[in-house]
Amino acid sequence: MIDIIDHGTVRELRLARPPANALSPQLLAELTAQIESAPADGAKALVVSGVEGFFTGGLDVPLLLGLDREEMTGALVTFFGTMAALASSEIPVAAAITGHSPAGGAVLSLFCDWRVMAEGPYFIGLNEVRVGIPMPSMVADALTRVVGRRQTEALCQTGRLLGPDEAISIGLVDRLAPVDQVVDAAVEWCAELTELPAYALGETRRTVRRDLIEIVTRSKSTDAEEMTLEWFRPEVQAPLRALAEQLAKK
Repeated sequence: MIDIIDHGTVRELRLARPPANALSPQLLAELTAQIESAPADGAKALVVSGVEGFFTGGLDVPLLLGLDREEMTGALVTFFGTMAALASSEIPVAAAITGHSPAGGAVLSLFCDWRVMAEGPYFIGLNEVRVGIPMPSMVADALTRVVGRRQTEALCQTGRLLGPDEAISIGLVDRLAPVDQVVDAAVEWCAELTELPAYALGETRRTVRRDLIEIVTRSKSTDAEEMTLEWFRPEVQAPLRALAEQLAKK
């Protein structure tokens, strides 16, 4: 479910779960393992990418709807664990957003160091409220860190998806590139960092990303429990099951 492609000392972790790279617990667990093991394999930076047209469609809602409460809590712990792995990675991580990136896809990108998004008819954003899911505090806090409090309030409340131009205008992504050049742009950004003195870079990343790590540490256990409680509310289950039915028809 993860294709590993080495570009010199920059390792690309390409999500490979067709058709939309939906985030199953198994995919997230494998991604976390690859993030954590990459430095020992000699990688000096990471690129997390998708396929052309889709970075990831977010959490695999139809699969998750089949889980019981204990299994759901475990799935959420795994999801938040991936966020923690990205936030605390020993080496820089760039998100190569190769297409659509709603909900969980946008979430993963927030915990990376840098984001490049494909130009074209693609959308990114936190549309959880539109499909009936209350926004976890960890995600809202991470979004605030990137785009500021007022934009976070607007984006979380409306659940609106943004095209590339609007995403870069508010700082949700750092660069745009043609869809077939998104990975190259991410690799290039990473490669520049690998040329810097490693100790100075490492210590500086720990300093400037300390707040992000604190967000994850503070919230990941409580958010998983609270989100499980919310997940099984009838008010949440009804729109989620309607979404699953729509997806099944496509």
